Amino acid sequence: MSTSPTSLDMALALLREGRLVDAEQVMMRELQTVEEKYGSGSPEWASVQCDLGNVLLNADQPARAVECYRAACSGPAPQDPEARKDRLTYQMNLGMVLASIGRLDEAESELRANVGERLAFYGREHAGYAFGLEPLAEVLLRRGDLRAARESVEEAIQNFWHNGHERIAAALALRARIVTAAGGGEPAFVALEQLPDEIVEGVALAVLSRAGEHPETDGAVLSLLAEAMEARLGPDHQTTLNALSMLANVGGNGDGADRVAAIRKVLASYRRQGRAEEALMAGLGLAMAQCDTGDLDGALRTYAEALDWARSLGRADLVAQVLRNWGLALSEADRPAEAEQRLREALSDAERSGDQELLGRVRIALGLFLQHQNRLAEARQVVEAGLGALDAAHPDALVGRSHLGAIMEGRSCGCGDLPAVVAEAFKEFVLSRLPQDLLADLGVDIEDGDFAVSVELRREPTEDELDQLNRVIQSATAEFRRRLTTR
Repeated sequence: MSTSPTSLDMALALLREGRLVDAEQVMMRELQTVEEKYGSGSPEWASVQCDLGNVLLNADQPARAVECYRAACSGPAPQDPEARKDRLTYQMNLGMVLASIGRLDEAESELRANVGERLAFYGREHAGYAFGLEPLAEVLLRRGDLRAARESVEEAIQNFWHNGHERIAAALALRARIVTAAGGGEPAFVALEQLPDEIVEGVALAVLSRAGEHPETDGAVLSLLAEAMEARLGPDHQTTLNALSMLANVGGNGDGADRVAAIRKVLASYRRQGRAEEALMAGLGLAMAQCDTGDLDGALRTYAEALDWARSLGRADLVAQVLRNWGLALSEADRPAEAEQRLREALSDAERSGDQELLGRVRIALGLFLQHQNRLAEARQVVEAGLGALDAAHPDALVGRSHLGAIMEGRSCGCGDLPAVVAEAFKEFVLSRLPQDLLADLGVDIEDGDFAVSVELRREPTEDELDQLNRVIQSATAEFRRRLTTR
Protein backbone atom coordinates (compact mmCIF):
# COMPACT_ATOMS: atom_id res chain seq x y z
CA MET A 1 0.00 0.00 0.00
CA SER A 2 1.50 3.32 -1.05
CA THR A 3 1.71 6.22 1.37
CA SER A 4 1.34 9.92 0.65
CA PRO A 5 4.60 11.84 0.25
CA THR A 6 5.66 13.84 3.28
CA SER A 7 6.33 17.57 3.19
CA LEU A 8 10.05 16.78 3.19
CA ASP A 9 9.59 14.45 0.21
CA MET A 10 7.79 17.21 -1.70
CA ALA A 11 10.38 19.82 -0.75
CA LEU A 12 13.28 17.63 -1.89
CA ALA A 13 11.46 16.94 -5.17
CA LEU A 14 11.09 20.68 -5.71
CA LEU A 15 14.79 21.14 -4.97
CA ARG A 16 15.67 18.61 -7.65
CA GLU A 17 13.66 20.75 -10.08
CA GLY A 18 15.61 23.83 -9.01
CA ARG A 19 12.57 25.39 -7.29
CA LEU A 20 14.33 26.51 -4.12
CA VAL A 21 11.79 29.05 -2.93
CA ASP A 22 8.87 26.67 -3.41
CA ALA A 23 10.71 23.94 -1.51
CA GLU A 24 11.30 26.23 1.43
CA GLN A 25 7.69 27.39 1.47
CA VAL A 26 6.48 23.78 1.71
CA MET A 27 8.61 23.27 4.83
CA MET A 28 7.60 26.61 6.35
CA ARG A 29 3.94 25.64 6.06
CA GLU A 30 4.70 22.27 7.66
CA LEU A 31 6.56 23.98 10.51
CA GLN A 32 3.61 26.29 11.18
CA THR A 33 1.18 23.36 11.17
CA VAL A 34 3.29 21.33 13.60
CA GLU A 35 3.87 24.33 15.88
CA GLU A 36 0.12 24.95 16.11
CA LYS A 37 -0.55 21.28 16.88
CA TYR A 38 2.35 20.36 19.21
CA GLY A 39 3.89 23.66 20.29
CA SER A 40 7.23 25.35 19.78
CA GLY A 41 10.08 23.32 21.29
CA SER A 42 8.24 19.99 21.09
CA PRO A 43 10.05 16.95 19.66
CA GLU A 44 7.77 17.10 16.62
CA TRP A 45 8.61 20.77 16.08
CA ALA A 46 12.33 20.06 16.47
CA SER A 47 12.09 17.30 13.86
CA VAL A 48 10.59 19.69 11.30
CA GLN A 49 13.22 22.33 12.14
CA CYS A 50 15.86 19.71 11.30
CA ASP A 51 14.07 18.85 8.04
CA LEU A 52 13.92 22.54 7.13
CA GLY A 53 17.63 22.79 7.90
CA ASN A 54 18.30 19.85 5.58
CA VAL A 55 16.32 21.52 2.78
CA LEU A 56 18.19 24.80 3.23
CA LEU A 57 21.50 22.97 3.30
CA ASN A 58 20.65 21.23 0.03
CA ALA A 59 19.71 24.64 -1.38
CA ASP A 60 23.22 25.96 -0.60
CA GLN A 61 22.06 28.07 2.33
CA PRO A 62 24.12 26.62 5.20
CA ALA A 63 24.04 29.74 7.40
CA ARG A 64 20.25 29.59 7.53
CA ALA A 65 20.39 25.82 8.05
CA VAL A 66 22.54 26.46 11.14
CA GLU A 67 19.74 28.46 12.74
CA CYS A 68 17.26 25.65 12.09
CA TYR A 69 19.55 23.04 13.65
CA ARG A 70 20.20 25.36 16.57
CA ALA A 71 16.46 25.78 17.09
CA ALA A 72 16.02 21.99 16.97
CA CYS A 73 18.57 21.70 19.81
CA SER A 74 17.03 24.45 21.94
CA GLY A 75 15.24 23.95 25.23
CA PRO A 76 15.63 21.29 27.90
CA ALA A 77 16.91 17.87 26.91
CA PRO A 78 13.94 15.59 26.18
CA GLN A 79 13.29 12.72 28.57
CA ASP A 80 12.03 10.28 25.94
CA PRO A 81 15.00 8.14 24.75
CA GLU A 82 14.05 8.33 21.07
CA ALA A 83 13.65 12.11 21.23
CA ARG A 84 17.00 12.35 23.00
CA LYS A 85 18.67 10.31 20.24
CA ASP A 86 17.16 12.69 17.70
CA ARG A 87 18.53 15.65 19.67
CA LEU A 88 22.02 14.14 19.44
CA THR A 89 21.64 13.97 15.67
CA TYR A 90 20.47 17.58 15.44
CA GLN A 91 23.44 18.73 17.51
CA MET A 92 25.89 16.78 15.36
CA ASN A 93 24.31 18.30 12.24
CA LEU A 94 24.73 21.74 13.78
CA GLY A 95 28.41 21.18 14.45
CA MET A 96 29.08 19.75 10.99
CA VAL A 97 27.36 22.62 9.16
CA LEU A 98 29.12 25.21 11.32
CA ALA A 99 32.36 23.56 10.23
CA SER A 100 31.30 23.64 6.59
CA ILE A 101 31.00 27.44 6.67
CA GLY A 102 34.27 27.95 8.51
CA ARG A 103 32.94 28.65 12.00
CA LEU A 104 35.37 26.14 13.45
CA ASP A 105 35.44 27.40 17.06
CA GLU A 106 31.68 27.00 17.37
CA ALA A 107 31.80 23.71 15.50
CA GLU A 108 34.40 22.21 17.82
CA SER A 109 32.43 23.35 20.87
CA GLU A 110 29.19 21.80 19.64
CA LEU A 111 30.86 18.55 18.55
CA ARG A 112 32.79 18.15 21.82
CA ALA A 113 29.54 18.62 23.71
CA ASN A 114 27.90 16.11 21.37
CA VAL A 115 30.63 13.52 22.01
CA GLY A 116 30.17 13.95 25.77
CA GLU A 117 26.40 13.53 25.54
CA ARG A 118 26.77 10.52 23.27
CA LEU A 119 29.15 8.93 25.75
CA ALA A 120 26.63 9.45 28.55
CA PHE A 121 23.73 8.12 26.47
CA TYR A 122 25.33 5.19 24.60
CA GLY A 123 28.46 4.25 26.54
CA ARG A 124 32.00 4.07 25.14
CA GLU A 125 31.62 0.71 23.37
CA HIS A 126 28.49 1.58 21.38
CA ALA A 127 28.80 2.67 17.75
CA GLY A 128 26.50 5.62 18.50
CA TYR A 129 29.34 7.12 20.53
CA ALA A 130 31.84 6.74 17.68
CA PHE A 131 29.48 8.55 15.31
CA GLY A 132 30.30 11.74 17.23
CA LEU A 133 34.06 11.17 17.23
CA GLU A 134 34.39 11.20 13.46
CA PRO A 135 33.07 14.74 12.73
CA LEU A 136 35.04 16.03 15.71
CA ALA A 137 38.21 14.58 14.19
CA GLU A 138 37.37 16.30 10.89
CA VAL A 139 37.10 19.69 12.60
CA LEU A 140 40.31 19.12 14.51
CA LEU A 141 42.04 18.29 11.23
CA ARG A 142 40.80 21.54 9.70
CA ARG A 143 42.02 23.45 12.74
CA GLY A 144 45.47 21.93 12.37
CA ASP A 145 45.35 19.94 15.64
CA LEU A 146 46.55 16.74 13.97
CA ARG A 147 47.42 14.94 17.20
CA ALA A 148 43.93 15.34 18.66
CA ALA A 149 42.36 14.58 15.28
CA ARG A 150 44.34 11.36 15.05
CA GLU A 151 43.31 10.32 18.57
CA SER A 152 39.63 10.88 17.81
CA VAL A 153 39.62 9.05 14.50
CA GLU A 154 41.64 6.10 15.83
CA GLU A 155 39.14 5.66 18.68
CA ALA A 156 36.31 5.79 16.15
CA ILE A 157 38.01 3.16 13.96
CA GLN A 158 38.55 0.80 16.89
CA ASN A 159 34.93 1.21 17.93
CA PHE A 160 33.55 0.57 14.43
CA TRP A 161 35.92 -2.39 13.97
CA HIS A 162 34.79 -3.94 17.26
CA ASN A 163 31.13 -3.44 16.30
CA GLY A 164 31.58 -4.62 12.73
CA HIS A 165 30.06 -1.34 11.62
CA GLU A 166 30.28 -0.26 7.96
CA ARG A 167 30.98 3.31 9.05
CA ILE A 168 34.57 2.21 9.48
CA ALA A 169 35.04 3.01 5.78
CA ALA A 170 34.48 6.75 6.30
CA ALA A 171 36.66 6.73 9.41
CA LEU A 172 39.52 5.05 7.54
CA ALA A 173 39.19 7.63 4.78
CA LEU A 174 39.44 10.44 7.31
CA ARG A 175 42.44 8.77 8.94
CA ALA A 176 44.16 8.73 5.54
CA ARG A 177 43.66 12.48 5.20
CA ILE A 178 45.04 13.11 8.70
CA VAL A 179 48.09 10.89 8.10
CA THR A 180 48.79 12.56 4.76
CA ALA A 181 48.48 16.04 6.28
CA ALA A 182 50.97 15.07 9.00
CA GLY A 183 53.58 13.94 6.46
CA GLY A 184 56.39 11.65 7.51
CA GLY A 185 55.76 8.91 4.99
CA GLU A 186 53.40 6.81 7.13
CA PRO A 187 51.10 4.65 4.93
CA ALA A 188 47.76 6.39 4.48
CA PHE A 189 45.68 3.33 3.59
CA VAL A 190 46.42 0.28 5.72
CA ALA A 191 44.93 -3.15 6.35
CA LEU A 192 42.76 -3.00 3.23
CA GLU A 193 43.45 -6.66 2.58
CA GLN A 194 41.62 -7.47 5.83
CA LEU A 195 38.44 -5.75 4.69
CA PRO A 196 35.74 -7.03 2.33
CA ASP A 197 35.51 -5.45 -1.10
CA GLU A 198 32.40 -3.41 -0.26
CA ILE A 199 34.15 -1.73 2.68
CA VAL A 200 37.24 -1.03 0.60
CA GLU A 201 35.00 0.55 -2.02
CA GLY A 202 33.36 2.54 0.79
CA VAL A 203 36.75 3.91 1.84
CA ALA A 204 37.32 5.15 -1.70
CA LEU A 205 33.84 6.62 -1.95
CA ALA A 206 34.35 8.49 1.33
CA VAL A 207 37.62 9.99 0.08
CA LEU A 208 36.13 10.94 -3.28
CA SER A 209 33.02 12.52 -1.75
CA ARG A 210 35.18 14.92 0.29
CA ALA A 211 37.51 15.91 -2.54
CA GLY A 212 37.80 19.67 -2.70
CA GLU A 213 37.44 20.23 1.02
CA HIS A 214 41.19 19.96 1.66
CA PRO A 215 42.80 21.27 -1.54
CA GLU A 216 46.25 21.38 0.03
CA THR A 217 46.30 17.59 0.41
CA ASP A 218 43.74 16.40 -2.16
CA GLY A 219 46.29 15.60 -4.85
CA ALA A 220 48.47 13.55 -2.52
CA VAL A 221 45.55 11.68 -0.94
CA LEU A 222 43.93 10.87 -4.28
CA SER A 223 47.22 9.68 -5.74
CA LEU A 224 47.72 7.36 -2.77
CA LEU A 225 44.10 6.21 -3.01
CA ALA A 226 44.43 5.36 -6.69
CA GLU A 227 47.58 3.32 -5.96
CA ALA A 228 45.87 1.52 -3.06
CA MET A 229 42.73 0.73 -5.08
CA GLU A 230 44.77 -0.56 -8.03
CA ALA A 231 46.76 -2.84 -5.70
CA ARG A 232 43.69 -4.09 -3.81
CA LEU A 233 40.97 -4.19 -6.50
CA GLY A 234 42.89 -4.15 -9.78
CA PRO A 235 43.51 -1.57 -12.54
CA ASP A 236 40.17 -2.14 -14.28
CA HIS A 237 37.91 -1.99 -11.22
CA GLN A 238 35.47 0.92 -11.40
CA THR A 239 36.56 2.16 -7.98
CA THR A 240 40.15 2.43 -9.21
CA LEU A 241 38.97 4.27 -12.30
CA ASN A 242 36.84 6.62 -10.19
CA ALA A 243 39.89 7.45 -8.05
CA LEU A 244 42.00 8.13 -11.15
CA SER A 245 39.24 10.27 -12.67
CA MET A 246 38.96 12.38 -9.54
CA LEU A 247 42.74 12.71 -9.43
CA ALA A 248 42.60 14.01 -12.99
CA ASN A 249 39.82 16.48 -12.09
CA VAL A 250 41.70 17.78 -9.06
CA GLY A 251 44.94 17.98 -11.01
CA GLY A 252 47.19 15.75 -8.96
CA ASN A 253 49.94 17.53 -7.04
CA GLY A 254 49.76 20.59 -9.27
CA ASP A 255 51.69 18.91 -12.07
CA GLY A 256 49.68 18.71 -15.27
CA ALA A 257 51.65 15.63 -16.23
CA ASP A 258 50.06 13.76 -13.30
CA ARG A 259 46.62 14.67 -14.59
CA VAL A 260 47.44 13.49 -18.12
CA ALA A 261 48.93 10.25 -16.77
CA ALA A 262 45.81 9.52 -14.69
CA ILE A 263 43.51 10.04 -17.67
CA ARG A 264 45.71 7.85 -19.86
CA LYS A 265 45.30 5.02 -17.35
CA VAL A 266 41.52 5.44 -17.37
CA LEU A 267 41.46 5.54 -21.16
CA ALA A 268 43.61 2.41 -21.45
CA SER A 269 41.35 0.54 -19.03
CA TYR A 270 38.15 1.44 -20.88
CA ARG A 271 39.70 0.38 -24.18
CA ARG A 272 40.85 -2.93 -22.66
CA GLN A 273 37.31 -3.55 -21.46
CA GLY A 274 35.74 -2.60 -24.76
CA ARG A 275 33.80 0.24 -23.16
CA ALA A 276 33.90 2.41 -26.26
CA GLU A 277 31.70 5.31 -25.19
CA GLU A 278 33.46 5.70 -21.85
CA ALA A 279 36.80 5.52 -23.69
CA LEU A 280 35.64 8.31 -25.96
CA MET A 281 34.70 10.51 -23.01
CA ALA A 282 38.08 9.80 -21.41
CA GLY A 283 39.72 10.74 -24.70
CA LEU A 284 37.93 14.10 -24.67
CA GLY A 285 39.10 14.61 -21.11
CA LEU A 286 42.66 13.77 -22.15
CA ALA A 287 42.55 16.32 -24.96
CA MET A 288 41.31 19.02 -22.58
CA ALA A 289 44.09 18.16 -20.11
CA GLN A 290 46.65 18.36 -22.89
CA CYS A 291 45.32 21.80 -23.85
CA ASP A 292 45.55 22.95 -20.24
CA THR A 293 49.20 21.86 -20.04
CA GLY A 294 50.07 23.67 -23.27
CA ASP A 295 50.35 20.54 -25.40
CA LEU A 296 48.05 21.79 -28.17
CA ASP A 297 49.60 19.53 -30.79
CA GLY A 298 49.00 16.50 -28.58
CA ALA A 299 45.43 17.62 -27.91
CA LEU A 300 44.70 17.98 -31.63
CA ARG A 301 46.04 14.49 -32.29
CA THR A 302 43.83 13.14 -29.51
CA TYR A 303 40.77 14.86 -30.98
CA ALA A 304 41.53 13.32 -34.38
CA GLU A 305 41.67 9.85 -32.78
CA ALA A 306 38.48 10.57 -30.78
CA LEU A 307 36.65 11.49 -33.98
CA ASP A 308 37.49 8.08 -35.46
CA TRP A 309 36.21 6.38 -32.28
CA ALA A 310 33.00 8.44 -32.33
CA ARG A 311 32.32 7.66 -35.99
CA SER A 312 32.91 3.95 -35.34
CA LEU A 313 30.06 4.07 -32.81
CA GLY A 314 27.67 5.50 -35.40
CA ARG A 315 26.44 8.18 -32.96
CA ALA A 316 25.91 11.60 -34.52
CA ASP A 317 25.68 13.22 -31.08
CA LEU A 318 29.09 11.91 -30.04
CA VAL A 319 30.61 12.93 -33.37
CA ALA A 320 29.20 16.45 -32.93
CA GLN A 321 30.58 16.69 -29.39
CA VAL A 322 34.08 15.72 -30.53
CA LEU A 323 33.97 18.10 -33.49
CA ARG A 324 32.75 20.97 -31.29
CA ASN A 325 35.57 20.52 -28.79
CA TRP A 326 38.11 20.02 -31.58
CA GLY A 327 36.96 23.21 -33.28
CA LEU A 328 37.35 25.19 -30.05
CA ALA A 329 40.87 23.80 -29.61
CA LEU A 330 41.78 24.72 -33.18
CA SER A 331 40.51 28.23 -32.56
CA GLU A 332 42.68 28.44 -29.44
CA ALA A 333 45.62 27.26 -31.55
CA ASP A 334 44.95 30.19 -33.93
CA ARG A 335 43.96 27.97 -36.84
CA PRO A 336 40.66 29.67 -37.71
CA ALA A 337 39.98 28.04 -41.09
CA GLU A 338 40.25 24.53 -39.63
CA ALA A 339 38.31 25.60 -36.52
CA GLU A 340 35.40 26.85 -38.59
CA GLN A 341 35.38 23.69 -40.69
CA ARG A 342 35.14 21.48 -37.58
CA LEU A 343 32.49 23.64 -35.94
CA ARG A 344 30.31 23.61 -39.06
CA GLU A 345 30.73 19.84 -39.31
CA ALA A 346 29.70 19.65 -35.65
CA LEU A 347 26.59 21.68 -36.43
CA SER A 348 25.61 19.27 -39.23
CA ASP A 349 25.99 16.23 -36.95
CA ALA A 350 24.20 17.95 -34.07
CA GLU A 351 21.24 18.64 -36.36
CA ARG A 352 21.19 14.98 -37.38
CA SER A 353 21.35 13.82 -33.78
CA GLY A 354 18.05 15.40 -32.75
CA ASP A 355 19.61 16.45 -29.41
CA GLN A 356 18.35 19.99 -28.90
CA GLU A 357 20.67 20.83 -26.02
CA LEU A 358 23.71 19.67 -27.98
CA LEU A 359 22.49 21.61 -31.02
CA GLY A 360 22.18 24.76 -28.93
CA ARG A 361 25.66 24.32 -27.48
CA VAL A 362 27.23 23.79 -30.91
CA ARG A 363 25.46 26.84 -32.31
CA ILE A 364 26.66 28.97 -29.41
CA ALA A 365 30.23 27.74 -29.93
CA LEU A 366 30.10 28.51 -33.66
CA GLY A 367 28.45 31.88 -33.05
CA LEU A 368 31.10 32.95 -30.56
CA PHE A 369 33.83 31.85 -32.98
CA LEU A 370 32.26 33.96 -35.74
CA GLN A 371 31.94 36.91 -33.36
CA HIS A 372 35.62 36.71 -32.46
CA GLN A 373 36.35 36.69 -36.20
CA ASN A 374 34.37 39.97 -36.39
CA ARG A 375 31.68 38.39 -38.59
CA LEU A 376 28.94 39.89 -36.49
CA ALA A 377 25.91 39.47 -38.76
CA GLU A 378 26.53 35.73 -39.11
CA ALA A 379 27.37 35.45 -35.42
CA ARG A 380 24.09 37.07 -34.36
CA GLN A 381 22.00 34.70 -36.45
CA VAL A 382 23.78 31.59 -35.14
CA VAL A 383 23.79 32.68 -31.47
CA GLU A 384 20.10 33.59 -31.56
CA ALA A 385 19.33 30.16 -33.01
CA GLY A 386 21.43 28.54 -30.28
CA LEU A 387 19.61 30.41 -27.54
CA GLY A 388 16.32 29.20 -28.98
CA ALA A 389 17.39 25.59 -28.43
CA LEU A 390 18.56 26.00 -24.80
CA ASP A 391 16.88 26.53 -21.47
CA ALA A 392 17.37 30.11 -20.34
CA ALA A 393 19.30 28.97 -17.25
CA HIS A 394 21.72 26.73 -19.17
CA PRO A 395 25.33 27.88 -18.64
CA ASP A 396 25.95 28.03 -22.40
CA ALA A 397 22.78 30.11 -22.81
CA LEU A 398 24.04 32.63 -20.27
CA VAL A 399 27.37 32.85 -22.09
CA GLY A 400 25.59 33.15 -25.43
CA ARG A 401 23.27 35.86 -24.17
CA SER A 402 26.19 37.90 -22.85
CA HIS A 403 27.92 37.69 -26.23
CA LEU A 404 24.71 38.47 -28.11
CA GLY A 405 24.52 41.80 -26.32
CA ALA A 406 28.04 42.58 -27.46
CA ILE A 407 27.22 41.54 -31.04
CA MET A 408 24.24 43.87 -31.13
CA GLU A 409 26.50 46.68 -29.93
CA GLY A 410 28.95 45.92 -32.75
CA ARG A 411 31.64 44.43 -30.53
CA SER A 412 33.66 41.36 -31.51
CA CYS A 413 33.77 39.97 -27.96
CA GLY A 414 31.45 39.72 -25.00
CA CYS A 415 33.56 37.45 -22.81
CA GLY A 416 33.38 39.82 -19.86
CA ASP A 417 29.64 40.43 -20.02
CA LEU A 418 28.42 37.25 -18.30
CA PRO A 419 28.13 38.78 -14.80
CA ALA A 420 25.74 41.45 -16.10
CA VAL A 421 23.56 38.79 -17.76
CA VAL A 422 23.45 36.70 -14.58
CA ALA A 423 22.61 39.80 -12.52
CA GLU A 424 19.66 40.57 -14.80
CA ALA A 425 18.44 36.97 -14.57
CA PHE A 426 18.76 37.19 -10.77
CA LYS A 427 16.59 40.31 -10.78
CA GLU A 428 13.92 38.65 -12.92
CA PHE A 429 13.97 35.58 -10.64
CA VAL A 430 13.28 37.67 -7.53
CA LEU A 431 10.65 39.98 -9.04
CA SER A 432 8.63 37.08 -10.42
CA ARG A 433 8.22 35.63 -6.91
CA LEU A 434 7.05 38.75 -5.05
CA PRO A 435 3.85 40.82 -5.03
CA GLN A 436 4.04 43.12 -8.05
CA ASP A 437 3.31 46.26 -6.03
CA LEU A 438 5.91 45.62 -3.30
CA LEU A 439 9.17 46.85 -4.86
CA ALA A 440 9.85 50.19 -6.53
CA ASP A 441 13.31 49.04 -7.59
CA LEU A 442 15.66 46.09 -7.16
CA GLY A 443 19.34 46.68 -7.76
CA VAL A 444 21.59 43.68 -8.41
CA ASP A 445 25.36 44.09 -8.80
CA ILE A 446 28.16 41.57 -8.76
CA GLU A 447 31.10 42.55 -6.58
CA ASP A 448 34.12 40.33 -5.94
CA GLY A 449 32.35 37.36 -7.48
CA ASP A 450 29.21 37.63 -5.33
CA PHE A 451 25.87 39.42 -5.40
CA ALA A 452 25.18 42.81 -3.85
CA VAL A 453 21.44 43.48 -3.68
CA SER A 454 19.69 46.76 -2.90
CA VAL A 455 15.94 47.04 -2.41
CA GLU A 456 13.66 50.09 -2.71
CA LEU A 457 10.16 49.43 -1.37
CA ARG A 458 7.05 50.91 -2.95
CA ARG A 459 5.05 50.51 0.26
CA GLU A 460 5.38 49.20 3.80
CA PRO A 461 5.50 45.38 3.67
CA THR A 462 3.67 43.08 6.04
CA GLU A 463 5.78 40.89 8.28
CA ASP A 464 5.03 37.88 6.08
CA GLU A 465 5.98 39.81 2.92
CA LEU A 466 9.24 40.92 4.51
CA ASP A 467 10.04 37.33 5.45
CA GLN A 468 9.18 36.23 1.92
CA LEU A 469 11.41 38.95 0.43
CA ASN A 470 14.35 37.87 2.57
CA ARG A 471 13.84 34.17 1.73
CA VAL A 472 13.53 34.83 -2.01
CA ILE A 473 16.72 36.91 -2.11
CA GLN A 474 18.64 34.33 -0.11
CA SER A 475 17.40 31.54 -2.36
CA ALA A 476 18.23 33.52 -5.49
CA THR A 477 21.72 34.18 -4.18
CA ALA A 478 22.29 30.47 -3.59
CA GLU A 479 20.89 29.51 -7.00
CA PHE A 480 22.71 32.11 -9.11
CA ARG A 481 26.08 31.77 -7.41
CA ARG A 482 26.32 28.43 -9.23
CA ARG A 483 25.40 30.02 -12.54
CA LEU A 484 27.89 32.84 -12.06
CA THR A 485 30.79 30.40 -11.78
CA THR A 486 29.62 27.91 -14.44
CA ARG A 487 30.90 28.31 -17.98
